[in-house]
Amino acid sequence: MSPEQIAASARKVAGAAAGAVGITWLVRAAWGIPSAMGAGISAIAPTAIRSSRYRRGQFHNTEPSSQIAPGSGLSLLNNVVNRRNLGRAPGPIPLVTPELPERAAELAVTWYGHATALVEVDGYRVLTDPVWSERVSPSPLVGPARQHPVPQPLRELPTLDAVIISHDHYDHLDRDTVSQLVESQSAVFVVPLGIGAHLRHWQVPDERIVELDWGISVSLSDLGRAHDDGTDLVITCAEARHFSGRGLVRNTTLWASWSIAGPTRRVYFGGDTGYTKAFAAAGEQLGPFDVTLLPIGAYDEAWPDVHMNPEEAVRAHADLNRGESGHGLLVPIHWATFNLAFHGWSEPVSRMVEAARAAGTQVAVPKPGQRIDRIGVPPVDTWWEDVSR
Repeated sequence: MSPEQIAASARKVAGAAAGAVGITWLVRAAWGIPSAMGAGISAIAPTAIRSSRYRRGQFHNTEPSSQIAPGSGLSLLNNVVNRRNLGRAPGPIPLVTPELPERAAELAVTWYGHATALVEVDGYRVLTDPVWSERVSPSPLVGPARQHPVPQPLRELPTLDAVIISHDHYDHLDRDTVSQLVESQSAVFVVPLGIGAHLRHWQVPDERIVELDWGISVSLSDLGRAHDDGTDLVITCAEARHFSGRGLVRNTTLWASWSIAGPTRRVYFGGDTGYTKAFAAAGEQLGPFDVTLLPIGAYDEAWPDVHMNPEEAVRAHADLNRGESGHGLLVPIHWATFNLAFHGWSEPVSRMVEAARAAGTQVAVPKPGQRIDRIGVPPVDTWWEDVSR
């Protein structure tokens, strides 16, 4: 065989190998996508129609809201091209291995990153928007990836009393995490209307699913899950201003914030939401709150209705505490873990701290994995500034 023939054969082999690698990658990238996307509209609708907010096959915000502001298309395209990497952390993000007591505290919060937190209220443990996967996407290979590891394996979590979900976006509702929680825990999933169809699609038993509309509450004693000491926990589905969807069709399931109230302590979990007058209503009806967990990241001028900026989070904290900005503790969530917008990595927390100082609002900014249990004496460590140097 001539050198030319040998070279041609080598090129064919290399081309075939490259093609095989490409096909393998595509198969892996697409593996499990239909299941991860969850239930279809036909499975969701029978529950969704219970709500007056569900019209013409979709849920609607109370206040007029656009997912993308009119006229922002060109600026959004420019940001995608030129600013997509701004939200990457410039250095390693420090982690703390969670130190959790055998018995849940009267009041404590452990932040695992993004909107995932373990909330302790009057001896109960509630896990919010649990996401342990590497990517927030239906694909295991494509989509926003973690900027820091999860601080603790899912199997090492203590016994949970409830898991609450704010809405069905991939960075808040993760199929693989749900499946693992079904196996490792016996907690009930308390979710907004329609999301139960996703859970059932992923083999979560019916008896472990509670679906609620805005303004509706459930107590663990109603579910036969109250503790033997006689204390109870009431979880209330509160109005949020956002949207939903795991595919091309939007708003087939409801989105929500949550009130978690025991006999002596109350915590508000914002999930993901734009600023809304519903915060003040929740403050009057359900507050004041000892701790508010409010989103401060992934904001942009192109979607001001459905994501809060840091200053609005501080304002929302005051609304939830009946206008008293100094009441309770604000713990920021929905930042640092995934690059989902076009602002700098530490910009949300820097702006929030400045706004909170001006308003007289007490804040605590835990590292991923850090447990805040001395609510009256929050940590003052500005660890994010070290990451940004």
